[in-house]
Amino acid sequence: MAMNPEPDTPTGHDEARRTFLKQSSLLTALALVPAPVVTAAAEGFDERVAAAFEKIPLSLKVNGVKHKLSVEPRATLLDFLREQLHLTGTKKGCDYGQCGACTVHVDGQRVNSCLSFAVMHDGQEITTIEGLADGDKLHPMQEAFVKHDGFQCGYCTPGQIMSAVACVREGHAGSETEIREYMSGNICRCGAYANIVAAIQEVKGGGQKV
Repeated sequence: MAMNPEPDTPTGHDEARRTFLKQSSLLTALALVPAPVVTAAAEGFDERVAAAFEKIPLSLKVNGVKHKLSVEPRATLLDFLREQLHLTGTKKGCDYGQCGACTVHVDGQRVNSCLSFAVMHDGQEITTIEGLADGDKLHPMQEAFVKHDGFQCGYCTPGQIMSAVACVREGHAGSETEIREYMSGNICRCGAYANIVAAIQEVKGGGQKV
């Protein structure tokens, strides 16, 4: 039982994908240049090219904890979270912004972290799946997923839960059809869609704070 296809009108995922492609074009071109060529041309080359490969300072808050560190400009938010902060709950799926496994919240808005550079979020607040629970107490959406068995292999589950929370917060959980439409950016290969919808409906119907 598959989710409804994405609507014809541009969505947040579409805009994020376009922005990512525009901002990554220069770095992609540079990455394809052989190192010896870059070295040989370094003296007369624009200093901004070399700077593109140097780490720059980044200050942001992740799951309520402030971090000040250095990051490569070309590092995605997904790789930054997994490799530098070791928050591996955010999963790398397609790496093209199509499966939703890497969904996190940035200042309360859901974002595909594979389509966003870490340096774009200086000064912002990031919430990952690790930041939803209150200590040992699960978030209401996590509890609902467990209750309704809204997962099988579990790989996509963190992204599904992050999108589900956002779906309720955004006011897009008024009906099963609406939930399916606004969760269509998250793909489950196991096919747990019906249970995921049931979990979201319970949290929405219970009026619990998400």
